[in-house]
Amino acid sequence: MRADADPEFAPIAERIHANIGRQGFMNLVGARLSELSRGNCTIAVERRPELLQQHGFFHGGVTAFLVDNATTIAAATSRGQPALTAEYKLNLLSPAVGEKLICRARVIKPGRQVAVVAADVFCVSDGVEKHTATALASIAMLSDDVAAKTKSPAA
Repeated sequence: MRADADPEFAPIAERIHANIGRQGFMNLVGARLSELSRGNCTIAVERRPELLQQHGFFHGGVTAFLVDNATTIAAATSRGQPALTAEYKLNLLSPAVGEKLICRARVIKPGRQVAVVAADVFCVSDGVEKHTATALASIAMLSDDVAAKTKSPAA
């Protein structure tokens, strides 16, 4: 579902894009939001030497970051509420070798207080995707007044 097919989603998507632009770590890693719709988020990162571990695979921390961010963003798309990761279980299925990592997150159960979100991570090599990780996350949904209290003066 695209924002133009769901006019109520357009302001939510705009707010999410603005928030992502303020995430220093997202910029540091070089991750990019590639797809966003209600209940779904896809984030991708290109291979760079700084993101690899000693054997030349994407570091597990990069995979964990993608899961953390994509699941939280996917949860935020459901109702437009601010969200924070409460917990996630990550299974690394195989070494992430390739030119790019892609994380696709989808809301399983939207909730007013907690959303359950699943994510799968794929490594792309020569245009072929290989499933390298899967995760299930509990995302805390914040009220706007709680989120406002947690913002730093610079935000």
